[in-house]
Amino acid sequence: MFANPTPEQIEQRLRSARIIAVVGLSADPSRPSYRVARAMQGFGYRIIPVTPAQPRILGEETVATLSELPRVLKAGERVDIVDVFRRPEFVAGIVDDCMRLKLPALWLQEGVIDHAAAERAVAAGIFTVMDLCIYKVRAALR
Repeated sequence: MFANPTPEQIEQRLRSARIIAVVGLSADPSRPSYRVARAMQGFGYRIIPVTPAQPRILGEETVATLSELPRVLKAGERVDIVDVFRRPEFVAGIVDDCMRLKLPALWLQEGVIDHAAAERAVAAGIFTVMDLCIYKVRAALR
């Protein structure tokens, strides 16, 4: 059965991360994905929007899929966390992409719940958090 990492492990991951790819990031400022991503920028993270809907969001060039991440990363950069704002039925495919691309961490936002996919991610060595808001957790660390 899937269980989130300990609060200490989550804190360590958030403090060491620099780049977060946000899958399903909306350009609409009223959407939770936009508000959370903008707030995470305020903590100093670089946000890479993963959405085919817009060319730029929050001042960053978007990519349509996780496979396109190398196009917007500079030499030596890597995505530290993939933050997901998609419905649960899309999580299994996102986990497949994370495994194929060897992305180190997956964060499924509040309400994004797929236990089987999360367990597959953990089994593949991906640090996985499910059903928590990355902003709320980061804001509590101050």
